[in-house]
Amino acid sequence: MPIPTAEEKLRWIKVTPPTTEELEAVARLSPGDYEIGFQRTNDILDEALEVFQRSCRSSMGIAGDVMVAIFTAQGDLVNGAAGTYLHAIIQPIIIKYILTYYSQNPGIHDGDIWIANDALYGGIHNPDYVALVPVFYKGQLIAWCGAANHTTETGAVEPGGMPITAPARFSEGMNLPPMKVGEHGQLREDLLELFYAYGIRAPQMVVTDLKARSTAADRARMRVLELAEKEGPAFVIGLLRKMLMVAEEGARRRIASWPDGQFRCVAFADTIGGMGSGLIRSASLTIHKQGDHLLLDFSGTSPENPSSYNAHVQAAVGHLANFLYSYIFHDLPISSATFAPIDFYFPPGCVLNPDPRAATSCSVMICTGIMSSAAVAFSKMIFGTQEWRQAVASSANGGNAMVLAGLSQWGLPFADMLAYSLNTEGQGGRATAPGMDASHFAWCPFGRSPDVELMENEFPMLVPISQHWQDSCGHGAHRGGCGTVQIWVAYQAPTVFFTTIADNSKVQTSQPLFGGYAPPTVPGISVRRADLLQRMRDGDRALKLNFSALIDRQAVGGEWSNEPFLRSVRPYNEGDVITFGFATGGAGYGDPLDADPYQVVQDVEAEIISEWSARNIYKVAYDPETMRVNLAETEALRASERQARLARGRSWDEFHASWSRQKPPEEALAWFGSWPEGRPLAPVLRP
Repeated sequence: MPIPTAEEKLRWIKVTPPTTEELEAVARLSPGDYEIGFQRTNDILDEALEVFQRSCRSSMGIAGDVMVAIFTAQGDLVNGAAGTYLHAIIQPIIIKYILTYYSQNPGIHDGDIWIANDALYGGIHNPDYVALVPVFYKGQLIAWCGAANHTTETGAVEPGGMPITAPARFSEGMNLPPMKVGEHGQLREDLLELFYAYGIRAPQMVVTDLKARSTAADRARMRVLELAEKEGPAFVIGLLRKMLMVAEEGARRRIASWPDGQFRCVAFADTIGGMGSGLIRSASLTIHKQGDHLLLDFSGTSPENPSSYNAHVQAAVGHLANFLYSYIFHDLPISSATFAPIDFYFPPGCVLNPDPRAATSCSVMICTGIMSSAAVAFSKMIFGTQEWRQAVASSANGGNAMVLAGLSQWGLPFADMLAYSLNTEGQGGRATAPGMDASHFAWCPFGRSPDVELMENEFPMLVPISQHWQDSCGHGAHRGGCGTVQIWVAYQAPTVFFTTIADNSKVQTSQPLFGGYAPPTVPGISVRRADLLQRMRDGDRALKLNFSALIDRQAVGGEWSNEPFLRSVRPYNEGDVITFGFATGGAGYGDPLDADPYQVVQDVEAEIISEWSARNIYKVAYDPETMRVNLAETEALRASERQARLARGRSWDEFHASWSRQKPPEEALAWFGSWPEGRPLAPVLRP
């Protein structure tokens, strides 16, 4: 069967026109049917989501990086419960592929279970698997239900499903196009054996999560059938189409209320995985807004590269959904129809529209640029409207993913991405308030942080500290939310393997808004042959288990290393400090000199920001003993700083003349493309 093109996938994201049967069913809905029926779908999905999370084995699934959804018979997303919004828009592509190419052979029947994870066919990246089940009522296909989540292991050249050294898709492990893995409501044992035989490092996790997906999708299917049995199949068909119609109407009305024009933001990354450090323009976004229509143009984004830091077009769109459904579409249904007024342009050959042979297992890392630039560009657009309170600086969007693998203290093979640091990033500063501290996972706004004790019980590690990372926020009139820091120590196993997937050790992708500051970059710190465990066993009273004390190299003995947070697979022995696990903070909103002095001092007391930041960035004067603000001195300090800014200022022409002549060093531009346009300089060769 043909692999769908980028154009096909973008077309399949759009809603299929209604059939005559659907329109007649809509017309037969009584007053109140839509409102009650909509809530019924919410209840169905909430129940299935709870079943899903309680059934998962992978850390990401347990933490909430999951989604369940209901689709029309034609495959359009009607409503979903999340978890993560990342899978919302992409699943219709997979269903429509099945309908287009598999309706006759192998056929679509009641009781089928379909799965897919291949980004070429509509997925995000290999670890994100989707399970789909058709909903038949007395032989008629009336809907589909689906469940998706991140299961870390794929059998790639490195553990954890996101190999940073993969030069092409052939090194990324198991790529599954849409395929039938179950019949008559039962998973096929021969296909389950495939996961065990393929070379998956943690087959019990992969198979358990597959069963969890299938169970969640089937629970939603059962409830939809109960609704059809009670109200009739025409009610279900009409309700689902009506929900699409209302969602599109709401999206168009909202977009039409925003000002016409062009709104831009550019985001950068500092690495492309195993290829090493280098500057990449991960998203060059221009939003063209006219009437009730948006065109998102990514011209100027850097060319594709021979690493896994590439993303296919639907994955890029999925990352936009993360921002839209969290903020400006937060009160609209999670529906294909809300994207009906939105079109996209991804230049062929860029990192967001690469060759089919490209590795894309780290697509989520390159797409952090989309989430960061979307927050800024959309906030610029809506700031002057009645929705100005939805304007927000970029959340952390760091996604510093950390993978442990090996044999656990229970003698079981494992390879899992640990969710705590990912799920405690800071929210961006908001129009009326600071961002929330340790608020969420960039890809999963409803994700939760697992208990440290559960992590220690499941994996051969000890977590001596888990706390806010002071000054990890981007400063501003409304600072970004603070992130967290943990320490991971190898424990109860002679050796564990560790790798990270990241891109913000030299350049932060997250962009501030309206004069705010970006959050800090993230170092990669580990300590081999550390004496931390022994000192804890000895009850050393001089040992202070907090980050500021432990980061002092005199506080913990051993061989310290500080490198980029992105690190290839390497072993650590029991007692080694595997890493300081950082979750970054959100970007700042507005000028720090406009921050409420009392809020600043409150943040100092809470150890969210440092005394140095309060005095040197926010220019707040206070008594360190009583923590009382001196308003008069604060105003004087701020007035002086504003005058100093004016003295440092230059005209636009003068600034542009010097700025336009600057250029990064050539070694940093190996994968950027031409400077400054970002056009491809040579074809990418993939063995």
